[in-house]
This record gives sequence, C-alpha cells and structure tokens, in this order.
Amino acid sequence: MACDRRAFGLAVIAALAASPMVWPVGSYPTRAVSRRARLESDPGRADKAPMDSQIRGTTMPVLEVRLDPGESVIAESGELGWMSETIELETSTAFGGADGVLDAAKRSFGGASFFMTRYSATTAPGFVCFPVKVPGQIFQVPLGPDHEYVIHRHGFLAGTTGCELATAFSPDKLGSGLLGGFGFLLQRLTGTGHAWIELSGELTEYALQPGQTVRVHPGHVGMLEGTVAYELTTVPGIKNKVFGGDGLFLLRLTGPGKVWLQSLSLPALAHALAPFLPAQQNGGGSVGSVATAGGVAAAVGGIAGLLG
Repeated sequence: MACDRRAFGLAVIAALAASPMVWPVGSYPTRAVSRRARLESDPGRADKAPMDSQIRGTTMPVLEVRLDPGESVIAESGELGWMSETIELETSTAFGGADGVLDAAKRSFGGASFFMTRYSATTAPGFVCFPVKVPGQIFQVPLGPDHEYVIHRHGFLAGTTGCELATAFSPDKLGSGLLGGFGFLLQRLTGTGHAWIELSGELTEYALQPGQTVRVHPGHVGMLEGTVAYELTTVPGIKNKVFGGDGLFLLRLTGPGKVWLQSLSLPALAHALAPFLPAQQNGGGSVGSVATAGGVAAAVGGIAGLLG
C-alpha cells in the first residue's frame, strides 16, 4: 500500500511538471521588482518610471523624493530643505535644458535661478526634501510632447533630469512683461519625465473649452497648459482703473486647455503686510537692510575671531 501511494505521488508530480500551471487571476504569486531593476533592464525609461515621492504636511507641505542609486532630481538654487547623507550635489548652469551660460541667463529672465542643482544617489539609496516657501500646495505633473506648461516665476519646485525650464517670452508678449509684469516673468516647462509644482494658497482648476475665456488678475495665475493662449488686457472703464483698486491689468486666458489659479497672490500679501512693518529704523535704514548689515557684521566678526 505504501508503494502504491508513493507511485501515485510521483505520477502526480510528473504530470504537474509536464503541463504549465494556471493560476486564477489575482491569486498567482508575484515577485517584487524594484524600480532600479526596471531601469537597468530598460535605461531609456528613466524619466518614464514614476519617482518614489511623498508630499508631507498640509498648510506648509514638504516634497520628499526617495532616490535609488543612479537616480537624480534637479531643482533651482535655494530650494533644498534637508537630505540624507548619501545624496550628492552638483550645481551648474547646464541643468534644466540649458546648454550653457547664455541659456541659463535667458532662463533667469523668467524668474528662475541662474544656477540649478542636481541631487543624486550614487552608491546607496537616499532622500531629499524640498519645503514650500509660503502656505500653498505641491502637485506633480507629467511632461512630454503633449504635456507642456507655462508656470509663474516661482512655480517650479523640482523635477526629473529630463525637465527643461525656459523663459516663456515672445516679442508679441513684450507689453505683458513691461506693463503687467506677467508675460515676461513666466517660465515654460517642457521636456520628459515629470515635475513638481509649488503654488500659493488654495487651487482652483478650470478646463477651458476651445474659445472659452476667463480674465484673471496676473498675481493669481499659477499654471497653464501649453495650449492655453494668454493676452494682457486692461481693466475696463476709467473709474475702474483709477478708483477700483484692482490694478490696471487683467490676463485673458483662452482655451482649449487647463488652468490652475492660486488664491494667494504674493504681491497682494506683501501689500497687505506693508502697513504693519516699520519702514525705517535708526537713521533711515530699512528693517531688511539693518538685518542684513547685522548679519554681515556678525559673519565678519566670526571670521576675524577664527583668524585671530
């Protein structure tokens, strides 16, 4: 009897080995494949694979990007909050789609920094964090031939190495830049991969249909899809211009495309806080200049102490 059971077991094993096993959908065992392994098998998809990131916080959120060895993100100068010890930094004018100093200078005309920094994980995994500067929100957008954007001058927070950042300027928008302070101070975001955008306050999104128009105060424009046309216009009516208190210019946005409007306008915030800030102190110096002078004096004193 024992021999019969053993023979039956061997027969079952042989049958299973001879025919492929079919598992019900959703029940078959899977093997976790890391992002690094997927990239090594297909290096061309480095900017296509989603980056491991997390947005922490609510009112003052922080973007945390976790990098595997060989991965990098870029950001403008001054965006770094904190990072792990394994992250390496490289600052250059050549990141963000710039080919050299001239392209970096053109990019800076739109409000971006002249230098950009690349954060890379080389020998071990790590993380890098980018906090917002004012209360607002962070969100991720894809980049590609059908995903191009125009963002306000401080909207770019970070992105994959395929991001390209340039000034959204054309001769027909010269009036926007000189008079409204908007068209000349916009950034055009293109390239491959994805980027993280930082906008101020709460967000309101509109999907404009072809020919549909909305007029917006320039300070509340956060981001536009590349298909949205924008044109600087004046506030209608002489009394509205002089006594309305809403400024002289509005931006006409025309679809098709999606627009993101921000509730917090930084110029309006600065104007609202101005009456509560002392304009001068101790002989005519502004608060900012006094603080800067104090900081410089402390730095000079500290260096002198080290040298002495």
